[in-house]
Amino acid sequence: MIINGRFSADGGRMSDSTFLTPEEVAERYRGSVSVGTLRNWRAMKIGPSFVKIGKAVLYRVDELEAWDDRNRVQCRASKRIEQDAVDRA
Repeated sequence: MIINGRFSADGGRMSDSTFLTPEEVAERYRGSVSVGTLRNWRAMKIGPSFVKIGKAVLYRVDELEAWDDRNRVQCRASKRIEQDAVDRA
């Protein structure tokens, strides 16, 4: 059994992207979230949820996507842009 998401507990093949290591999560966020930040967030019980098996810390991709959605910032156009669109119509 490999705990990095490559094999399931019964030895069956799993998707390579089911779980990510903290290093892979840092890559996913292009270095904006470091491995150290993830470690601090785990200690403070904030940030994306994770699974801990022994010393291994793993993040489920679907949980990261849900966390992304919860942290999405919806922007709206300024009144001038909205007015310009109305004027063109």
